Amino acid sequence: MSLNIQGIRIPDSKMAREATELVRDTETDLLFHHSSRVYYWAALAGQQRQLKVDHELLYIGCMFHDMGLTHENCSCDKRFEVDGANAARKFMQQHGVSTQDIDKVWTAIALHTTPGIPEFMDPVIALVTAGVEMDVLGINYQGYDDDVRNAVVDAHPRTPAFKEDIIQAFYDGIKNRPQTTFGNVKADVIADKEPDFIRGNFCSVIRGSRWQG
Repeated sequence: MSLNIQGIRIPDSKMAREATELVRDTETDLLFHHSSRVYYWAALAGQQRQLKVDHELLYIGCMFHDMGLTHENCSCDKRFEVDGANAARKFMQQHGVSTQDIDKVWTAIALHTTPGIPEFMDPVIALVTAGVEMDVLGINYQGYDDDVRNAVVDAHPRTPAFKEDIIQAFYDGIKNRPQTTFGNVKADVIADKEPDFIRGNFCSVIRGSRWQG
């Protein structure tokens, strides 16, 4: 279902349509609708911040941001964010997108779980993170009117237990590669699901290096 709200709608290009179809066929309903909502939050955040952004690139970044959680796109040795970014790169290369634009989307996906950095970068990068933060963490929830939130959720529903469902989806996508969560927020997900999980410790790595002193 394509929603038009405050002038924001899903881009109607061939690439965008094929991206929708690919993500719909690859991800679970939970992740597909989550990614779709992320696009609307991201695009609306762009309006709020008065940012000029390429909505087609923004859409690709939002729709592919969790593709690394899927079995089809799992490298099993890289961060899921990188797997999703690589899937987006391959998809965009098939559509003749410039290297510069591919790099923007790649970076947007790769950094979407690294807070404090994307907001200072290109609008595509900043807004993908903004959209994710709104849908998962509720950051700037109050910045969207009730009718706007309701319209987006009507078009792309949240499950009744979305908070726990998305945590479980994160866990399912990363539980077999816990080493990739070192230094990022997804270590919290494994620790939540596995009480005995021992996360990597930055200070321990420093102290355990071969340097003397």
